[in-house]
Amino acid sequence: MATNLYFSQGRKSEQDLYENIIIESLKIYGQDVYYIPREIVNRDGIFDDDSVSRFDNAYKIEMYIENVEGFDGEGDLFTKFGVEIRDAATFIVSRKRFHSAIAKYEGDTSKPFYRPREGDLIFLSLTQTFFEITYTDTESPFYQVKDLPVFKMRCEMFTYNDEDFDTGVESIDSIETLHAYQTVLTFSSITTDFSIGEVVTQDNGTFTMTGEVTDIDFSDPSALKVYVSHAGASDGKYHNWTTTNPVVGATTGATGTPASKDENLQDGAMNNEFETIGDGFIDFSESNPFGEP
Repeated sequence: MATNLYFSQGRKSEQDLYENIIIESLKIYGQDVYYIPREIVNRDGIFDDDSVSRFDNAYKIEMYIENVEGFDGEGDLFTKFGVEIRDAATFIVSRKRFHSAIAKYEGDTSKPFYRPREGDLIFLSLTQTFFEITYTDTESPFYQVKDLPVFKMRCEMFTYNDEDFDTGVESIDSIETLHAYQTVLTFSSITTDFSIGEVVTQDNGTFTMTGEVTDIDFSDPSALKVYVSHAGASDGKYHNWTTTNPVVGATTGATGTPASKDENLQDGAMNNEFETIGDGFIDFSESNPFGEP
C-alpha cells in the first residue's frame, strides 16, 4: 500500500518544477559571485597538499548567502602577530546551474567535476572578498520531493599565499598586485614595453630566473619600474634577479638590463629592517641559510 494515494513525490515533472523554483529564487534573492577552481601545480604526496596553486578560470554564477545577519566565524581577532579576519559563510548553489555553468567546462574523463570542491574559491563581488570552500554538503535539504537540488558550501575567508591568479577578471587578478611578494626591476631603457601578465626570464649562466609581470609604472620613462612576482630559479635553489644580465619578455620580446632592483614594500611592511637585522647572523650567500646547503 502506498504511503499517500493522492501524491507522489518521486515524479520527474514535480522534481523539475521544484528545481526550477529554487533556481528562480536563487536568482532573485542570491548574489552574483565568481566560482574559481583551484589547479594543483605540484601535489605533495606525503602531506597531500599543494603549496603553489594556480587559479586560471572564473565562472560567474548566482549563489544564495545563508548568513542573513552577517558572516559567521570568529570575526576579527587581535593577536600578537596582527589582526586576523576569520569570517565564514555558507553559500547555496543550484546543482543544475552548477553543472551547466561550471562543471561541464572544467571536468573531463580523466578529472570528472561532480560538485564544488574543497579548496576552490568563491569571490563575493558585493564585498570584494575571497572565500575558500572547506566542506560541500550534498544532502541538504535532505531529499525533498525525493531529490537533491542544491549544493551547500561551508566556506572560510581565504588567506592569500602567493598563488598565481590569471582568470582574466581584473577585480580578481588584482589580488596579486596588492598582496604578492614582488621584486621591482627598474630599467633606464628597454627595446619595447613589457606587458602585464607575461612571463619574463633572466639567464644568469648556471641558472635562469623566471617570473610574472604583475604591474608596470610608466610615470618616469627614464626609470621604468616593472613589478615581478612568482619568481623562481631553474636549479630549484634560492636566487634573486641581478643587474648584470638582460631580462627578456616571453610575449612582447622586450629586453632590458635592470639598472636597480628592490623589494616592493607593502604598507606597514618591515622588509628592509628584517634584512638589516638578518645580515648580522644569516649568510644570504648560501642557497639555504637555515640548514644544509
